[in-house]
Amino acid sequence: MEPVYHVILEGRQVGPYDRRTIVGMRIKNTLTSGHELLTPEGQRLTVADLVKLRPRDNSFNPMRSGSFSIVQATYSASLLKVEGRGHDIPSFKDEIEARVQQDVLRMAGRFRAGFGWKEDRIKLPLKDVVHARVRNSIVELWLRSDGQDKLQKLTLELFTHEAAGEFVEWLPNATPWPEADSQPAPLTPSPNRGLMIAASAAVVVVIVVVAVLAMAKRVA
Repeated sequence: MEPVYHVILEGRQVGPYDRRTIVGMRIKNTLTSGHELLTPEGQRLTVADLVKLRPRDNSFNPMRSGSFSIVQATYSASLLKVEGRGHDIPSFKDEIEARVQQDVLRMAGRFRAGFGWKEDRIKLPLKDVVHARVRNSIVELWLRSDGQDKLQKLTLELFTHEAAGEFVEWLPNATPWPEADSQPAPLTPSPNRGLMIAASAAVVVVIVVVAVLAMAKRVA
């Protein structure tokens, strides 16, 4: 039987909830990674600690695909958004497993299929992960794919800033997203505009001088 946990909110215990429910509450921002939980044994841990305790998929066989693949790192995550065309990425719901292997990023989870749910996995070549950006616990990836002119954007929730940073470090070909290219170029005055400003300033000076002379004549 899967263990259940109580959530500690303002000194009160709420629940109990199983792991899937707590992770779902974290994905929906009902809970944060720092919220405390109480285990059945009376021990305290945070939501972030619980996420790290994700059980490994013992049914996984690295030789299943016919090529030897080394698992380098495994993270709990949530797929937030897929933008653009390219790789066929299912609309994974709730928690997924993001596993970095020798040459692929493997994501496994469940998604809607017809009137039910389906468990499946996909593999994205690491060489296709062109850019990466970390925003707190959010990781944004830009992927290239054959036949597409624009990059496909993939947004993941890694639950903690530390996990997000570590995850990106495992992507050898991902360079920082060139934010400067996405920002509008700074406005620089054209030479003609500079001349107009200078001429306007000169006119103002002349007007002031004329006004001062006029006032001096009246006083005299």
